[in-house]
Amino acid sequence: MNKKRAMSHEKASYVKLQGHRDAQEFAELLGIGKEFKSDPKAKKDVIDYEGYSYSVKSGEKKWQIFLYSKSRFEEDYTFKGMNGIGEIMLKCIESFPEDRNEYVKNKIVYKQKLQEPMRKLCEKLKQKRLLGAFLDKSIFNSGEVDFLVVKDKEVFHIFLNKDVINVLTNNFEVENSKARSEGQLDAQKVVFKVNGRTIGEIEMRNESEIHYREIKFWLSKPMTLELLKTNIKNNQKFSNRIVVYGSAINKFLKIYKNKK
Repeated sequence: MNKKRAMSHEKASYVKLQGHRDAQEFAELLGIGKEFKSDPKAKKDVIDYEGYSYSVKSGEKKWQIFLYSKSRFEEDYTFKGMNGIGEIMLKCIESFPEDRNEYVKNKIVYKQKLQEPMRKLCEKLKQKRLLGAFLDKSIFNSGEVDFLVVKDKEVFHIFLNKDVINVLTNNFEVENSKARSEGQLDAQKVVFKVNGRTIGEIEMRNESEIHYREIKFWLSKPMTLELLKTNIKNNQKFSNRIVVYGSAINKFLKIYKNKK
């Protein structure tokens, strides 16, 4: 099942390249030009002339918000200081042996070890304050990125960071996964739902030597965009291909009012 779900190296490379193309296209629509600045490590796909930054998301089905190994949670002080969330994620990773061959020999034992930290992580993220902080860190690097930009077909939808965090935090239901068939175990993931439908998950990746002892956080692109548009109804067209929403309107248009 994991192999079926896992993205091939070729597909991952294509998605990464397409993401760069979409960021470049957005920069050109803003009038920044082809030589735009970015800072991928800080989740800043486009940085404009005024220093404002944009996380540009495209894709058709899922966004990979992060894919982190042990070192990230050991070294990132924001995760470490988030009321134990970073330490719990380390425990999730350390539920599995360093040697993947040992894991393959007895997967059920290590998946049982994962249940306790996954349940603890779920309990932490049920607290709205911590959920908001986690989402802000994961999506906007704790407020360092100003805008979320979602490309849907040929239109770029722009949202201010705080609006995104408020909508997701207020609407996400947080629970652990449930076993669906024989041989599966409960509490292998933290699941985010909206009205009972899964919109995202935090899960372990152990399917290969390349992706082993990593934590992945993903969100559904169509569901997330629909949730934002439903809850942030005020919008304004900047152009035929750019629509700005909510609190982003005044801030974005103040920057670009003379560039239309």
